[in-house]
Amino acid sequence: MTPVELSRTVLRAVRRAVEVGELSVVVPERVLVTVPGAGGCGDYATNVALQLARPAGRTAGEVAGIIRPHLRAAPGIADVAITGPGFLNISLDRAAATGALVSEILRRGSRYGHGDALAGQVVELRVPYDTRAEVVADTLVRIVGSQGGRAEVRHAEPVNLRPVPAPEDPALLGPDAARWALLHPAPHDRPRITADHLVQRASNPLFRVRYAHARTRALSRNAAALGYTGAPGDLPEARDLPNTPSAPSAPLADLAEYPRVLTAAATHRSPDRLARHLVTVADAFLGYQHTVLPLGDEKPSAAHRARLALAEAAGAVLAGGLSLLGISAPEYL
Repeated sequence: MTPVELSRTVLRAVRRAVEVGELSVVVPERVLVTVPGAGGCGDYATNVALQLARPAGRTAGEVAGIIRPHLRAAPGIADVAITGPGFLNISLDRAAATGALVSEILRRGSRYGHGDALAGQVVELRVPYDTRAEVVADTLVRIVGSQGGRAEVRHAEPVNLRPVPAPEDPALLGPDAARWALLHPAPHDRPRITADHLVQRASNPLFRVRYAHARTRALSRNAAALGYTGAPGDLPEARDLPNTPSAPSAPLADLAEYPRVLTAAATHRSPDRLARHLVTVADAFLGYQHTVLPLGDEKPSAAHRARLALAEAAGAVLAGGLSLLGISAPEYL
């Protein structure tokens, strides 16, 4: 279950409480679902009870207590706890959540994470005549579009998009490395225009992202040669292994977080958030990749098919994110 889907699940729980007469409020159009803060628990948390407390004429704790059983009854939810003044902390059903998340990513492909957070909005980007500013603006046109908005780029004063310029012409790096060099640093950081962006080694974040994508494609080809394909399903190791970058569970949280990262990149005009998250997804996947194919005389099992489906989902996210940045995602590297 993605944060977007979970947000809709929370809204359905609120709507159900209103329908049965337990709450008297106008159901909001959206609710915020985030990772739990200090003192929280579970996989996600929402402040919807605090949002509705005043219009409901109740305390946030009372509103949370009304919403909680309706939320617990929703498919894919394992438990809901109330913490602090009325935060609802949600634990997902791992088996159901894993299969649903991977299925959703594979169904939507490179459009996974696209939404309507900026639907109907026109974002005006006024930029100086500067290479980095123009590349950032060009990228934001796609990222804002992924969230239902429309970005218009103009060279006009006063500017509202002025990242620190590159110290030299990045064109010598080639189109992909040049774009990465300009987009990966935060806007207030001066980009490095060096040959480090071209080396094919683990110290190069761009290489790791593109290599991780190429590995997902190679795993699919190798699995086909062994006679099996990916099928979303439960990953027992996602519960049993520690949450480290090398654990098979690690890619799940990063893939689920991708839609929120895309929305934040569009809202805050910061493609660097997307670039950095792709590095996180790539690193998590590269630690996971060794579990995908059978070893030795081992026969392909349902677990192998589920792991392959998760690898292919990671590949879809990496390819989609690189496309939004205007960078190619080769199948062989």
